[in-house]
Amino acid sequence: MTANSRHTLVRWLKFNAVGGFGIAVQLAMLALLVSVLKMNYLLATALAVEAAVLHNFMWHERFTWADRRSVTSVQVAVRLLCFNLSSGLISIAGNLLLMRLFAGHLRLPCLLANVLSIASCALLNFVAADRLVFSKSGELVPPG
Repeated sequence: MTANSRHTLVRWLKFNAVGGFGIAVQLAMLALLVSVLKMNYLLATALAVEAAVLHNFMWHERFTWADRRSVTSVQVAVRLLCFNLSSGLISIAGNLLLMRLFAGHLRLPCLLANVLSIASCALLNFVAADRLVFSKSGELVPPG
């Protein structure tokens, strides 16, 4: 295994560790919004995903891609926007579509459907974050 491959593997493991905590945030929010506040499961999913996206961004900035941290508050804000537009969009769109399938059509329990939806979006989110949001060059898009 090359040094670059090991580095990517370690980053992938960190990404998944942060994602694991993000899943806990998302599921707790979903359970609260659906069970306690009686919110529609699709609206609750979108809000729960956004809570997890914000949580994950903070930890990815400080832990997963600590070697590529933003220097100024403007850079952090731009990265957060890009993270929301990439990983956030993948997560929200993916989760809403898959929740409609799993919970709506297949009638799986809401939290189980959400876990399946999250797992389905994980690889796309890593690639988007690594290549676009936290790129080595500091650019917001990969060099072309």
